[in-house]
Amino acid sequence: MENSRPSSPEAPPQDLWSSILDSVSSSRSIPSKQVIVLGEPSSGKSTLVSGLLQKSPPEETKEEQRTDFALGYDWADVRDDADEDTLARLSVYTVPSSAPAYTSLLPYFVPPRTSLQHTLVMVVLDWTRPWAFIQELEAWLEWVEQWVKGDGSRELDIAKEESRERLQAHWQYYAEPSAEPLPATSTVTSTLLPLGPGTLTHNSAGVPIVVVCSKADLIDEGNDIIGSGPSGMGGMVKGKGGEWEERTDSIMQILRTICLKYGAGLFYTTPQPATLQTLRQYALHMLFMPPAPSPASGGTEVAAPPKNPFPFQHKPNALDRDRIVIPAGWDSLGKIAVLRDGFDAKLWGEAWENDLDNAEEDASTPRAQRLYAGLVPDLSRKPPPLPPLNNPTPEQIFLAKNYDENAKKPDRDPRGAFRNPNETASAGIVGPMGSSSFNLPNVERALTEMESVAGANGANPLSLSGSRDTARALPGRGGRAPPNAGLSIPTGAASLALGRSGAPSPAPMSATTPNSADDQTQHQALKAFFDNLINKRTTKADDAGSAKSPDGKNGVEEGS
Repeated sequence: MENSRPSSPEAPPQDLWSSILDSVSSSRSIPSKQVIVLGEPSSGKSTLVSGLLQKSPPEETKEEQRTDFALGYDWADVRDDADEDTLARLSVYTVPSSAPAYTSLLPYFVPPRTSLQHTLVMVVLDWTRPWAFIQELEAWLEWVEQWVKGDGSRELDIAKEESRERLQAHWQYYAEPSAEPLPATSTVTSTLLPLGPGTLTHNSAGVPIVVVCSKADLIDEGNDIIGSGPSGMGGMVKGKGGEWEERTDSIMQILRTICLKYGAGLFYTTPQPATLQTLRQYALHMLFMPPAPSPASGGTEVAAPPKNPFPFQHKPNALDRDRIVIPAGWDSLGKIAVLRDGFDAKLWGEAWENDLDNAEEDASTPRAQRLYAGLVPDLSRKPPPLPPLNNPTPEQIFLAKNYDENAKKPDRDPRGAFRNPNETASAGIVGPMGSSSFNLPNVERALTEMESVAGANGANPLSLSGSRDTARALPGRGGRAPPNAGLSIPTGAASLALGRSGAPSPAPMSATTPNSADDQTQHQALKAFFDNLINKRTTKADDAGSAKSPDGKNGVEEGS
């Protein structure tokens, strides 16, 4: 009997659980949408993000204590009205500044090739700084045009084309909300009106854009706001008269003209939850915008676009300045001109193009920023200007300048301290030719010290040196010096005795001489002193020789 056993079952695949999880996740996939919030610091971005994600707003902090990340991120699940099912996951990226150091980070986190069709861009303007609207709009919209270029791949080109068609279809099929429900039809007529003039001339990638003017409740405020000067329109025009209304309406007309070019919506918001909720509903409505309908088989009609899961039922509002609602698809140049007479939409459109093209500066060429500065002057507090750059003087020029200045000074020679100021000798000469060398302070000090030592010891030390010199000078007298042959310099007592005997005594030596007459007297005293020494020496030598040998023989014998 054959032992027949059933073969063992095949081993299950190793990725069984992964395949099961993938199938479940694909059947219940949650669409993910993204909002990029662009705005300068302190423009109210955090309040808008809190409204979009339905989270509690952050606590107000002082400007110096506020911290902005290089790229902010937050997310939340979008649930239905019954709060049972999750309909979508909303991610919000916040760029705190238009500086390239911040904007260059975003393409790495939100690459346009994979996220273009699921992204909405929100540009935030601050009503406390209305003079910066045009400048900030140009910077942010130019960045959007640069961001959608991406890596230039084929997939990105297809996504840009589909997004463009979807946004254009949204404008063409737009219907203003009404209380009466629209009839449910599966097809619509193929006859579509073309886009109006000045509509969707830019934004070639079809990115849904919303321009949000935050802090609209401060339009008529004149108080100081954090980091700015007189805020809002109240800082420029006091009260709510005709001029105030004219300027606010003109600003709205300019913003609506620019938004029309990019197919963007315009919203004014306040910290009130009602305006933030309206903005959130519009953002979800634009994020889940259905694709453009495809032609039907007959060719005369096209299939109706799929229903948007987040319909926007708010009517446009162009009158309440703190709750402006201009959805994409409703506005036109005709509606903009109705708001206030005298607005030239064509001029502003041309001026905007010149700014984007960087046209050459010319007084006849309209520029948007220049026209807007004439309408809304800049009242922000300007920082004090920096001091001019300190360019050091070249070394040789500095030395030459100081040399010329010092050469004209009489005291430029440090040796002039030892010179008689009354003398007329040329500068730079030191010594007997320039002044008396006996006027030097060190000579006077040396003589004073010698006199003090001689007075303490009872003898003049210079007498010994003088005796030795005399002995060397008379070697022919047996090597013996005659008595009283030593040459001595008189001390103060000796000079006093000489003065009593009739010889003029030298004047005390000093570093400076009062006048030229005293200097001449001093020279005469010194000359008389040395003449007296020579005469005294000759007299003493003759007296000594005559005392020993009256006839002169003894002296000769001693010499032999």
